[in-house]
Amino acid sequence: MSDVSFLIISGTSGSGKTIALQVLEDLGYYCIDNLPASLLVEMASRAIASKSKIKRYAISIDSRNQDIVGDLKGTFSTLDKLNIKCRLIFVDADESVLLNRYSETRRKHPLSNKHTSLVEAINAERQLLEHLADIADLRLDTSSTTPHELRSKIRNYAADDEASLTLLFQSFGFKYGNPSEADFVFDVRCLPNPHWDPKLKPLSGLDLAVQEYLGKNAMCLDMFQKIRDFVEYWLPQFINDNRNYITVAIGCTGGQHRSVFMSTLLCEYFSKSNLVLTQVRHRELDL
Repeated sequence: MSDVSFLIISGTSGSGKTIALQVLEDLGYYCIDNLPASLLVEMASRAIASKSKIKRYAISIDSRNQDIVGDLKGTFSTLDKLNIKCRLIFVDADESVLLNRYSETRRKHPLSNKHTSLVEAINAERQLLEHLADIADLRLDTSSTTPHELRSKIRNYAADDEASLTLLFQSFGFKYGNPSEADFVFDVRCLPNPHWDPKLKPLSGLDLAVQEYLGKNAMCLDMFQKIRDFVEYWLPQFINDNRNYITVAIGCTGGQHRSVFMSTLLCEYFSKSNLVLTQVRHRELDL
């Protein structure tokens, strides 16, 4: 099986395709809106031949696409022969709901014109896309679904057990100011400070000598466990809330020893989880 995969998004206009595409972009998919269906196979061939790091594509195909009338079963069969994993999500909603949404947004339906009313356009579009609805791997009725709920459903289906949230641990020094982008700030200035040891002062929390010094201290280990347990407890809630990034800032006086050590230790721990991608940044050391 090729490592290139396609996730096709289709459905009636106004049902939530744009939201679905936005969620997939946040998950790391390379998103293409309204790709001509006839170009799917060519795009797949190029994606396989390319040495690009882009492997996951989300492609929106809807009624604006003039060659959508053709049956895509043959196209999907060709993609299967190319060993391209291809899934189709079809999004739809009741006619009354679509009419209300168009009334609220005052947007023009892609199939409506001076000869075609909105109701006629909605019905024509549903007939045009009917064959896609029949072969969809996932059909979503958004008639009574909030945008938040739709995002969760798309995320859960598309994530494929891959991490969908990036957890960043950032060390910093309080004397240089709090990081404005932090979701949580933990103060570790109460821990023993290597700054006062002449041998450790010029080093940082990335150096083995400092790590051994702090790693043997009971207060440091207790602080690590308390922060770890807090983040671990609330992490699933943030994932369910469709958060893509969480920044946990760890601060000490100068951002050189204690905060660097703690941020690194926490990042190493959470890097073993399949729920999140982890990153660590040391603000004062990276300057």
